[in-house]
Amino acid sequence: MASREGRLRRKREYDEDDVRVRPGRSSRPRTRQRPKHSDAVEGFVIAVDRGRYTCHIAAGVTVTAMRARELGRHGVVVGDHVQIVGDVSGRPDTLARIVRIDERDSVLTRTADDEEGGTEGRFERVVVANAEQLVIVNSLQDPPPRTGFIDRCLVAAYDAEIDPLLCLTKGDLASPDAVLDYYAELDLPYVLCRPDEPLDGLLAELRGRVSVLIGHSGVGKSTLVNRLVPGTDRAVGAVSAVGKGRHTSTSALALRLPADLGWIIDTPGVRSFGLAHVSADSLLHGFPDLVEASTRCPPNCDHTGAGGDCGLDKLVAEGGADPRRLASFRRLLASKEGAASEDDGPA
Repeated sequence: MASREGRLRRKREYDEDDVRVRPGRSSRPRTRQRPKHSDAVEGFVIAVDRGRYTCHIAAGVTVTAMRARELGRHGVVVGDHVQIVGDVSGRPDTLARIVRIDERDSVLTRTADDEEGGTEGRFERVVVANAEQLVIVNSLQDPPPRTGFIDRCLVAAYDAEIDPLLCLTKGDLASPDAVLDYYAELDLPYVLCRPDEPLDGLLAELRGRVSVLIGHSGVGKSTLVNRLVPGTDRAVGAVSAVGKGRHTSTSALALRLPADLGWIIDTPGVRSFGLAHVSADSLLHGFPDLVEASTRCPPNCDHTGAGGDCGLDKLVAEGGADPRRLASFRRLLASKEGAASEDDGPA
């Protein structure tokens, strides 16, 4: 017992020094205010590559930048106007920061439905921002023209409020009459390009604008870019034996036309242009030659023709529209339900 009492006496009694107090939070007040970056300079995104953004700034300098953390999940795409801070000298091995993305005037979006086994609507992608004109490049031969693809691009252009321009290449190999006849009811501007003639007509349409070029692989899009901007050296590929082009361009790239005539944005060749992101009403407005007939439809008409009383059918029966146009519209409408195949067949 005595030994136990001795041990207890030897134990030190607790005092205030033994009480551990958790440190208080920092006295610096938290704020949601972001830095104003009043010294930021405006840039135009001309290329995107694995988290690095090549930007053209007003001084004519090209800088490489990264996206600032404060942007959160906001993506940066070719065509964006951005605000940049940091080293904007353009010297090698320097890196600036994109701290703001200016409001976009237009956004061209496609649904990537060309993945094997994919369902349209699964992958929605922004192609470019702030484009003023969509140049739909289609060859007249090798590979043959695909009006289904052109129709899809027209719908996307009208939905994004971008002016469409049909660019027909390889005019030395075939006549454009069949394609132009298909779009005879539309006020659709077009240019015809031949390899042995200057591109004056195309340049006139591109002057002073930001234009994005889109088309199937093998239609001559990269060849056009190399002719429009000498020294670009965009890869040019051959057409396979089954009439489909091989992918050559692998990423979007904005290029300034000589003499500051405007900007063109070259995009990778695509197999299809999905429209799952476009509403049914916007889809119909992509067919201006058909849209007015919808006023003759019964209430809640789905325009598929299944009810037998669609105003679009009446228009075609009266000879007011090309039946091929109605068939194309209904194929696109069906594709929104996941029943689409790559039906971009020749005219």
